[in-house]
Amino acid sequence: MSDDLALSLPLAPSPAPPVQRPDRLLALPGVYRPDDDSWLLAEVVADESLAGADVVDLCTGSGVLAVTAGLAGGQVTAVDVCRRAVATARWNLRRHDVRGRVVRGALFEPLGERRYDAIVANPPYVPAARAASPSRGPRRAWDAGRDGRIVLDRLCAEAPRRLRPGGRVLLVQSEVADVPRTLEQLADGGLAPEVVARRAVPFGPVMRRRAARLVEHGLLPPGRRHEELVVVRAEAPR
Repeated sequence: MSDDLALSLPLAPSPAPPVQRPDRLLALPGVYRPDDDSWLLAEVVADESLAGADVVDLCTGSGVLAVTAGLAGGQVTAVDVCRRAVATARWNLRRHDVRGRVVRGALFEPLGERRYDAIVANPPYVPAARAASPSRGPRRAWDAGRDGRIVLDRLCAEAPRRLRPGGRVLLVQSEVADVPRTLEQLADGGLAPEVVARRAVPFGPVMRRRAARLVEHGLLPPGRRHEELVVVRAEAPR
């Protein structure tokens, strides 16, 4: 091959850098441990352009998403209502050499009026028998009222005004908590939402116990033994 011909050929694309996955996560008793929903959202977060971005991780739990965002170059703040989750997230950030702060509170309450380049959340979304969220205990990580929307509705309402121009919301939820409603609410807030990832997963212990009730209320078809998890990405205008 001549040098001229070689110079005229298109360059092969450079391989994408490997996704850095948190691999030294610990969790205190009662703190939600990363599960299928956590890892599905973590994959999306790791693929975002977050270098230098101001990122807040709501309902952080173990801090897995805060760590993922930090490894992707984000400047991270993590929030949770649970004291043990706050301690766990701080611990896991340090274990992964990610600089960031972890604060206790519900969603945006402890954050003042600050706006962000990215809002990440794995909120509670499992429909429960009670209308109110639990005030304590591990069920706070998944119970979300009779329709699974107590936290999702508030998050969708508050997130748009907390984004900087061009910022985005990245959240994960189950099909049982009304994905179209999430898309509609985020669009009503002026964002451009879309489902960017889906994954069918077998029922875990909580969903197995509640499957009959979910079928009875029309949230799942009869005979189902799995749920579909989705990641919603919603971007603010620039």
